[in-house]
Parts: sequence; structure tokens; C-alpha cells
Amino acid sequence: MSSSPSAAPTILVGVDFGLPHFDGELAELSQLAQTAGLQPVAHITCKRRAPDPALFVGSGKADEIKELALMHGASEVLFDQSLSPAQQRNLERHMGLAVNDRTLLILEIFAQRARSHEGKLQVELARLQYLSTRLVRRWTHLERQTGGIGLRGGPGETQIELDRRMIGEAIKRTKERLAKVKKQRHTQRRQRERRQAFMISLVGYTNAGKSTLFNALVKARAYAADQLFATLDTTTRQLYLGEAGRSVSLSDTVGFIRDLPHGLVEAFEATLQEAADADLLLHVVDAANPNWPEQLQEVQRVLHEIGAHDVPQLLVFNKCDALPEGSEPHADRDHYEVDGRQLERVFVSAQSGQGLPLLRQVLAERARTESSALDDHAHDPRDLPGSSGDEFRV
Repeated sequence: MSSSPSAAPTILVGVDFGLPHFDGELAELSQLAQTAGLQPVAHITCKRRAPDPALFVGSGKADEIKELALMHGASEVLFDQSLSPAQQRNLERHMGLAVNDRTLLILEIFAQRARSHEGKLQVELARLQYLSTRLVRRWTHLERQTGGIGLRGGPGETQIELDRRMIGEAIKRTKERLAKVKKQRHTQRRQRERRQAFMISLVGYTNAGKSTLFNALVKARAYAADQLFATLDTTTRQLYLGEAGRSVSLSDTVGFIRDLPHGLVEAFEATLQEAADADLLLHVVDAANPNWPEQLQEVQRVLHEIGAHDVPQLLVFNKCDALPEGSEPHADRDHYEVDGRQLERVFVSAQSGQGLPLLRQVLAERARTESSALDDHAHDPRDLPGSSGDEFRV
């Protein structure tokens, strides 16, 4: 990935394998690329039943991408899917251009955005694990040589083995350091539990407005911007709820995204554990995004993966002030079915303040009724099955 101050002209490539979430305009990939400091100059898509084992898109489409890159003076090609090390190497040789994929792009953004010691460790671990599978292409300049009769190998293979060992040792050291951080977090959580703290975590698709909502609720001045992955490090503040006569602990966490690299989910286990250990999840949804149903399901998938799916959820449909005319909700508060569960839903605008008093009221209700069962994550007594409310459509 280019890290030069001047944005690298980049061709975006997407392959439609018939999955429902395919982004034909590659809008999200374009936003990711710009967030990472790249300059998308053109995009191209194609349909395939399955990836080509060697070139992912096949030789004909690879030639077409190369011609498009030459036409626009692009120096990089960025795929919206993950490429195998062999496919990445073969594409670079075929096109004579740098080729990267969605996984590396997200890792690059995380590396740029991590601020805390823990965040940097988590990103470093994910990057090391990603690079460890791509040593075969990192050392192509070191030709494999035959030493003598009956001997195989040479400087190239030696260098690869040395690098593999170095990365393996770095992964081990980083995991050990993260284990210490995880232990510290566990101690902090135990202290909050002893203080009878009611713990709420903000979760949601990236750029849904979690940090803006966090700031609006607790006046914390956490970094918030209209960009993907504006927040990587967990921020926790106390939120006083007058209606409940008590304070609760509110945490802002890293946003989720489609095809979030599994290595990142593993690496951010310590941070994401905040969500799994919460008493309530505020699942923030960008109501103004036409793809909000797919984004909502993607967040549910990641919550399953980190063991947080059974934590009670309150859906917060944000950015209601940006809804097109005629798409406004019928009520400020209702229920919406997610994976067979009726979840309470509140409509707000963190930017304008619309609906925030109601949200605080609902949080106060949850804090009052659920504080006696802080460790019970098996079910949410506030979820009222069968009460679907008015349907909300965007």
C-alpha cells in the first residue's frame, strides 16, 4: 500500500460472485481507499461463478484492468475481495502494477488510526499475521539457487526462512504483550462490577455515528468524523442518568464493516471484549444509508463471532435528520425484529440532538430494571416479543 504524501492513483476492482451485498459502484471501497490516502481514478466490475485460481479474475479481465490502469496513469490496483498470496503475486507479474486487496486496505487504515498502546499492538499483530502468509511474494527478488550436487535451497530460501522466523517471534511477543493488556482490562472490568456499574457499549457499522452519539451523551470530545474507522480505541466515560438516579459506564468501540478481516477480529479481541462483557449494547444504525439492513446484519454476524450476540441490545437508528422526505419513522420508539428477536428501537439524530432525551429515558429504564442482574447476559427482560410496532422503511 502506498504511504507517500501524494495520493496514489488507484483502479478499484470488484467481482460479483452472486452474493446479495455486492456493491456494484464500489462506493464503500472508494471511501476506504480515500480514507487510506489513495486516489481512486476508475473502477471496473465483472461477474464470475468462482474466483480464477491463478488470477482471481482470469487473464482476459486482468488484461482489461491493465489497459484501464495505463489509460488513467494508475500505479495500484485494489480489489474489493481478499486475494490469496499466489493470486496477488500472479496479478502483479501479469499487470506490472502493485496489487492489494480489501484486507490490507483495512489493515492500513487501522495502522494509521490506532492511537493507544493497545490499539497499536492489536493492529501490529493483525499486520504480522497477514504478512506471514505473503512471504513468498515479499522475497521474489531473491532467486532460489541450487548449491551443489544433492543440495537444494540457497540464499533466497534462507532469507525467507529467516524472515518467517522473525515474524513468528514478533507475533509471539505481540501476543504476550496483548495478553497483559487483556489481563489489565479484565481487572478493570472486575472493579466496575464490584462497584455495581451498569456497562453499556456502543456498537455498529463504521461511520454510523457512534462517536458523535457518544460525545452527545457524555460530552467526551472523542474523535468523530464523517469517515470510515474514525475511532479504533475504546473510550469509556461515566454517563449520569437523572431519571434512574445513577451513573452508568458508556464505552465507544471500533466500528464493524463487511468482510472485516478475521485476523483483525482476533487481534481486537481485548477491545471487542468490552461489547461481550456489557450489560447492554447500543447498536447504532445509519438510518440514512440505503444499505442499513445489510450493515445491521453484518454487525450481528461479528457480535456472534465475538460471543456478544446474547447481550441485550437497544437499536439506535441514527441520522434521522438526513432521511429523505417521506421516509420519516411513524413513531420515535418501537420494536424491530432481528434474528427472531424483537429489539426495542429508538430514532435519533446525534448531530442535531433529535430524540436524545428519549434515548436517555430508555437507558434509564434499562438501568433501573436490569441493574439487579448485571451478570445475566442470557436474555433481555425488556425485549417484548410480539410487539412489532410500525414498520420503518428507508
